[in-house]
Amino acid sequence: MKILMFGRGVIATIYGWALERAGHDVEFYVRPGRAATYGDVVDLDLLDARRRVWGQRVVEKWPVRYREALEPDHDFDLIVLSVSHHRLPEATDFLAPRVGRATVLVFGNVWTEPAAAIGALPLDRVAWGFPQAGGGFDADGVLRGALLPSVLFGTLGQPPTDREQAVRQAFREAGLRLKERPDFRGWLWVHFVSDAGLLSQGLRLGSLSRLAGASGDLREGLLTGRELLPLLEARGVDLRRHRGGVLLFRAPTWLTAPVLAWLTAHVALARASVAAHTDPDAEEPREVCRDTLAEARRLGIRVPRLEAAEPHFAREATG
Repeated sequence: MKILMFGRGVIATIYGWALERAGHDVEFYVRPGRAATYGDVVDLDLLDARRRVWGQRVVEKWPVRYREALEPDHDFDLIVLSVSHHRLPEATDFLAPRVGRATVLVFGNVWTEPAAAIGALPLDRVAWGFPQAGGGFDADGVLRGALLPSVLFGTLGQPPTDREQAVRQAFREAGLRLKERPDFRGWLWVHFVSDAGLLSQGLRLGSLSRLAGASGDLREGLLTGRELLPLLEARGVDLRRHRGGVLLFRAPTWLTAPVLAWLTAHVALARASVAAHTDPDAEEPREVCRDTLAEARRLGIRVPRLEAAEPHFAREATG
């Protein structure tokens, strides 16, 4: 399969590497001028858990190919679109007239109605998934992160089409186990508010990485997430269909917070996924918290912990 990764972010790079290693033809679309800035190799330092429970460390320089233009008559089979949720409208506007014959995999956070979030992209050309990887580029440009053994897929109420099945097969060929989420719209929103709960506390500390091992701050993040569950219900999410996704927030925090603290401090996979998020100026965590709080206010849902953290993610804030 010929695959275009849209952008060269963390998720696009990790999965682009895995897909190419499985024999797929992978390129990256980047903005004009970025290819020279990035260089023709990516320095990787990954924990790859596809075959080993605790992960196998991969340290290598991976040669990559870029393109800075995308014409409508391209021959890509799949475009993997993994961008920050607030960048999704811009990305879909760009791709809509350039889809060609490709399927577009929307592969990340979505907070609006999914069918509306893709703008003018043809719905029958879209597949829905969510990564199970994380990390970040350090000051030296090294991508440090982790690739978990599974990846999530879902639909908006219909069985997967042939196009969607072909996308799943590509990821299966990359050695990833597939997990299906039948109510993918609801799952995306559960995940979004889960992020908001923890990110709000990471922003209060200066970065998500500072939550690693911090039992008290993780407890506040879990309680913030618990406050947001009524927001999901107000949006029409049936939480009974997402018991696993909300269990962490409903369980007693005297138990869950110390467990999370221990995992993020001592388990390499958990530590690698959190510790790389050191950028105090990262915009996506702020956008997640802003959009969650705005929706809570619109629907009249009280979220005192998220409101208390607002000075750390309000637009006028600097840190």
